[in-house]
Amino acid sequence: MPRREEKRNLETIPVGSLRIIPLNGCIPLGEKVDRYLVKWRTERENEHKNSLIFSGYQRDSYILDAKISRFGTGEAKGVINESVRGTDLYLLVDISNYSITYSLCGHENRMSPDDHYQDLKRIIAAVGGKARRITVIMPFLYESRQHKRSARESLDCAIALQELTRMGVDNIITFDAHDARVQNAIPLSSFETVRSQYQFIKGLLHAVTDLTLDSSHMMIVSPDEGGMTRAIYLANVLGLELGMFYKRRDYTRIVNGRNPIISHEFLGSSVEGKDVIVIDDMISSGESCIDVAKQLKKRKANRIFIAATFGLFTTGLEPFDKAYEEGVITKVLTTNLVYQMPELLEREYYINCDLSKYIAYIIDTLNHDSSISDLLDPSDRIQSLVAAYKEKNGFLDKDNDEP
Repeated sequence: MPRREEKRNLETIPVGSLRIIPLNGCIPLGEKVDRYLVKWRTERENEHKNSLIFSGYQRDSYILDAKISRFGTGEAKGVINESVRGTDLYLLVDISNYSITYSLCGHENRMSPDDHYQDLKRIIAAVGGKARRITVIMPFLYESRQHKRSARESLDCAIALQELTRMGVDNIITFDAHDARVQNAIPLSSFETVRSQYQFIKGLLHAVTDLTLDSSHMMIVSPDEGGMTRAIYLANVLGLELGMFYKRRDYTRIVNGRNPIISHEFLGSSVEGKDVIVIDDMISSGESCIDVAKQLKKRKANRIFIAATFGLFTTGLEPFDKAYEEGVITKVLTTNLVYQMPELLEREYYINCDLSKYIAYIIDTLNHDSSISDLLDPSDRIQSLVAAYKEKNGFLDKDNDEP
């Protein structure tokens, strides 16, 4: 397959000198993105790359020297040790990474989403308005689960988006937002929610070589009504049947901040004998998706593949280990957009979908102020991937240069 970056029109003048700051918790992902950018820009032929306008176009690393320094009380400050004047700056942050710790009055304290978000604001404040443009890439959108008001309660995600734009952030990029309508909070600012379905299909086709991709043998299922948009999209692109579960909740009580689920009810055609892809934006505790898988098994579904952009696994991996041993699930697919516990990567049933190259494409293209519309809608690439899979009877070239 032709190298994808050679197809892109990146002959326009860069907005500014490209620099990246991956915050604590997002450093491994940022380093992967950086390696792709260094490789592509070293190989790319551009007759103007030695001109003053393209100054700093090729670097050994695009990562800027910046850090968060903390005091003994747990207070902190953002410090940038290089010039950011005139740069096109990209900040990468994983607000869900609980593995990062700091000292709080002599005690070890794990970083919460609030801590990560505050660190992001500290770095933006340290920039001090000197960058030409600031883009925040926040794969798991801060407080995105608190996106609507159903009682007298806060609208945290909307407040955070407005706060970032007031601080001078020009673009906000996230992945599979829990509810993309939250961008209505900043209607005059750039907000993009990127689909990750292509990477799911790519990962699944690499790992499972005997899939029959037609409506008689496979089905897409949404575990709840909130995920129907992404399920409808994937079902339409793949030409498969669609099903949906809806949650019956007990609205008379609240457990762990939510109304407990009584049962899952299914809407859709028969799943008997079919492989099923259950697609969602996140796995939190995993209780819902495992219950959905059990319900599908009761309806005589064949193999069940669970695909979720963000694998949080807030109660550990034991429920998934048990479900796999019992034959309830076959594979679990999540991305590296959020922290992955080391033991997860060792599980036989786990498929890791790497989006570092995809993010690098987005950054590279935006730095040239070129359109990323084809990256935001992966339908053509999914169709090409499926066609290659069918043509080669399960063989797929793992060295192709798709993101």
